[in-house]
Amino acid sequence: QVQLVESGGGLVQAGGSLRLSCVASGRTFNNNAMGWFRQGPGKEREFVVGISWSGGIIDYAESVRGRFTISRDNAKNTMYLQMNSLKPDDTALYYCSGSRSRNYPSRLSSDYNYWGQGTQVTVSS
Repeated sequence: QVQLVESGGGLVQAGGSLRLSCVASGRTFNNNAMGWFRQGPGKEREFVVGISWSGGIIDYAESVRGRFTISRDNAKNTMYLQMNSLKPDDTALYYCSGSRSRNYPSRLSSDYNYWGQGTQVTVSS
């Protein structure tokens, strides 16, 4: 059974930092692009950042560029999201996802066929 399990969410004050992790089990995602999406209260799920299988191609949403950093350790089948300078607007359930593509970190959720259950990030003002 393929699983993606996120961790690292929590409550933080504005300006603070959190590091999310996503561990894959049941199959390797070393040859797949992966991504982070989020869904805030009353909002639709939105793309945050995507990374190619090698880490050579990274695409950030404008709202997080310069504050968030994605990385992956294929040896550990793990992906990370370092979030700095957090804002109340970053409050959301953050999802890890595995793509059908190898090199293209799509911004479309429909291009990802594996999803975790999400980890909650709450940023207080």
